[in-house]
Amino acid sequence: MIYILLDMLRGWLVDHKLYAFFRVFDEIQFRTLMAAGLSFAIVVFFGKRVIRMLIRLKIGDAGETDAALLREHAATKANVPTMGGILICGAIFISTFLLADIRVNIVYLGLFTLVWMAVVGGADDYLKLTAATRGTGRQGLYSWEKLVFQLGIGLIVGFFAYRYGVQVEDGAQVDSISHVLNLPFQRTYEPGTKFAADGLIYLGLPAFMILSMLVVAGLSNAVNMTDGMDGLAAGISGIVSFALILLSLVAGQLSSAQYLYVPYVPMADELAVISGAMFGACLGFLWWNCKPAQIFMGDTGSLALGGMIGYIAIITRQEFVVLLMCGVFIFEILSVVMQVGWFKYTRIKTGTGRRIFRIAPYHHHLHQGGWAENQVVARLWLISILLVVVAMASLKLR
Repeated sequence: MIYILLDMLRGWLVDHKLYAFFRVFDEIQFRTLMAAGLSFAIVVFFGKRVIRMLIRLKIGDAGETDAALLREHAATKANVPTMGGILICGAIFISTFLLADIRVNIVYLGLFTLVWMAVVGGADDYLKLTAATRGTGRQGLYSWEKLVFQLGIGLIVGFFAYRYGVQVEDGAQVDSISHVLNLPFQRTYEPGTKFAADGLIYLGLPAFMILSMLVVAGLSNAVNMTDGMDGLAAGISGIVSFALILLSLVAGQLSSAQYLYVPYVPMADELAVISGAMFGACLGFLWWNCKPAQIFMGDTGSLALGGMIGYIAIITRQEFVVLLMCGVFIFEILSVVMQVGWFKYTRIKTGTGRRIFRIAPYHHHLHQGGWAENQVVARLWLISILLVVVAMASLKLR
């Protein structure tokens, strides 16, 4: 909104020799830093108020779980308010609305994705936390219900993102760099030229929508699975969000994209503002969520953060790079899939279900193995930082 107002008043400001005081808002890097700072400030400033409100409304975690090994751990978290994702999502939305160019299609599609995921996660949290009063036990949305909404937003993102990248020449649609399947170590441009490299795979609309659906829904669930220890999901999301700032700036600037041989997506640098807002919101949330946590993000925050990471990966055409950055998230959800799959398989074959891990997701396996909770969190943060470094370095290896 601020950028739009600046655009509208630019002529008047120039005529009255005032433009020099506001021209910094023309710089995408400045607006990105401002978004990070504003998001951080919003979460920290309103955090205590939101915590009190949620406690007053008794929107807290009862510390219940179906897993015997986790009951003692969960009991220590009893009555800590959840649904703190409203802080994260609210800060991201406000900062982006104020500092990004919301006239850009991919910006308001991103905000739509944020709100969609937050509402789905919020509904799940609310149903879980009011289940006792409704006499239905600890429930929430059924897994298939959540999955329908996650896959649905993935398809919507895929459709509109694909249409955004369509190029028409002489009345006919032509292949667009924005639709390239960006494989690891593959050059998008011929060295030293502005021409597309040979051998690129251009995705059609159905394939693009399917890929978008899998990435958005998959990362949304992956972050959700990781959200089980104080500061774990918020810290890793913040680390990944910082890297998304860089990916957005590279993808949205033609010279940078061609220099690194990655797909150029017009106006994708505006997503750096959203990424900056995510980074600041995650840091601000850690103020309240670090051990001992005073609030949990719940599905409201975890589904939204994962969905937004997937969204930016799709728009910037960096799915494989982002998946590498999210290695901890990916392994967490894989540990659950492997545990459940192996248990069912061995129960059918032998009559007794067996487990691969002490318990899944994997961070609880480490905790049950003797690591203190703060050790698990800090070490997984460090692994995520290393994965981000490797992923960003891979951009140059093309």
